[in-house]
Amino acid sequence: MLDPVQYALGATSGSIVGLILGLAGGGGSILAIPMLIHVVGLRNVHVAVGTGAFAVAACSLVNLVGHLRVARIPWHAAGWFGIAGILAALLGADLGKRLDGSRLQFLFALVMLAAAALMVRRRFVPLGPASSAKHGSVSRLVGYGGATGLMSGFFGIGGGFLVVPGLVAATGMPLISAVGCSLVVIAAFGITTGLSYALSHLVDWSLVLAFVTGGAGGGLVGLRLRSACAARKGLLETVLAALIAGAGLAMLFR
Repeated sequence: MLDPVQYALGATSGSIVGLILGLAGGGGSILAIPMLIHVVGLRNVHVAVGTGAFAVAACSLVNLVGHLRVARIPWHAAGWFGIAGILAALLGADLGKRLDGSRLQFLFALVMLAAAALMVRRRFVPLGPASSAKHGSVSRLVGYGGATGLMSGFFGIGGGFLVVPGLVAATGMPLISAVGCSLVVIAAFGITTGLSYALSHLVDWSLVLAFVTGGAGGGLVGLRLRSACAARKGLLETVLAALIAGAGLAMLFR
């Protein structure tokens, strides 16, 4: 049982993650688990993963509400990608629960460093221009969705840094549509992973509520500030990549 200060820290952590998601449009959710471990003080890594999975899903849904105002979501693509990913996320979550907590944390740190590198690469080598949907895109969606869902379930992360490029590669959809589609997929992955951990009694529901409450508030603020910071979006993404890399290195050293 956590003390009131830890729940307050959980709400604060959630607001920071939500603010980052609102401003940058993605990527910040990978910070949820490190903050639950090192800021809130959760000692059980698996509880942090299960709790963080629900937090990631909630933050994605908050940002989805704002995104629906500016872009159409290709539900067909989200469906195929999501269904394949959900099935793979169930397998990934089961594998993650079987792994020792310290090893899981070590692998998660490596994933954070990889995510930071991919974000920087995308910053300087942007995704190609939109094209019409490719033939055989269903098989591509299932393949990319399964691979991303497996990683999402294993580590309890949204995987947005993989979902967006996967959607563009599979269908050629516009980037703004891929971002909106990814929010739907990430929410589905988070709920699936969270439920798997909940069935194993590895979720702190009070902390989920605190984190989600903070994340909702931070996300709404971030959405309102996004237009004002649109010209500096590249800088925001670079700073976010640096934060993720720093958190990953800190976890490795610990």
